[in-house]
Amino acid sequence: MQTENKFFEDFVKMANGFAGTMAGAARESESAFKEKVKQWVGGMDFVSREEFEAVKAMAAAARDEVAALKAELAGKGAKAKKTGTDETAPPGAGV
Repeated sequence: MQTENKFFEDFVKMANGFAGTMAGAARESESAFKEKVKQWVGGMDFVSREEFEAVKAMAAAARDEVAALKAELAGKGAKAKKTGTDETAPPGAGV
């Protein structure tokens, strides 16, 4: 035969309430920690992934343009050697 014991019922209710309170406190502290880290990182001069990728693409385009200009300059230099003129010199440099 099972007897009802008010002490155990109250103890279980108290334990459940305590567990719920601790879970809520854990969620609150986690959220406060995340906010502090976000503020700390935001105060530093970090760049976002999108900004990094944009600058990376700009640098790649600049490297390609420099390579094309070098090739064009080398071609003009070779042509000038064949004809005996210096097309790479600025106008009026030999005067």
